[in-house]
Amino acid sequence: MFIHPAALCESDSIGAGTRIWAFAHVMRGATVGRDCNICDHAFVESGVVLGDRVTVKNGVLLFDKVTIEDDVFLGPHAVFTNDLRPRIEVRTPREEWLPTLVKKGASIGANATILCGTTIGEYALIGAGSVVTRDVPAHALMAGNPARRMGWVCVCGETLPAGLACVCGRRLGSGRRR
Repeated sequence: MFIHPAALCESDSIGAGTRIWAFAHVMRGATVGRDCNICDHAFVESGVVLGDRVTVKNGVLLFDKVTIEDDVFLGPHAVFTNDLRPRIEVRTPREEWLPTLVKKGASIGANATILCGTTIGEYALIGAGSVVTRDVPAHALMAGNPARRMGWVCVCGETLPAGLACVCGRRLGSGRRR
């Protein structure tokens, strides 16, 4: 693994081949899988779990109770919340924070906000600047505030036409190439 001298990595659970770049902060109690790339100024709080081969671009904020499965891309400045009603005077106990799950192969665009308590399905694609307020189905292309389904995307990332057959040869639902 590689930890840049200007990074702050307090976790003792970092997978082989992972790279943590300058000014990133990975707190004690965070779990980071193998071959991840955590870019400058990212923040990974205690209680976050990152799978293998996750890319966390610059300025991403991951708070406690967020789980990211394998092969996920998190675009620059994406934000994940964990408390729907944050207040200073009446703090929500940790056990009431809502978990968030991003499933295998999903991609989150730059500046997207993911509200807690949501699940983003496998290979879903969240457009830049979107605000996810509810669960996202597998392969859904989501955009807007609040994010709405605009279509479907293939494992390869291409937008799928009617009939859900991709130019790469896959057909959504069949899981195999034609």
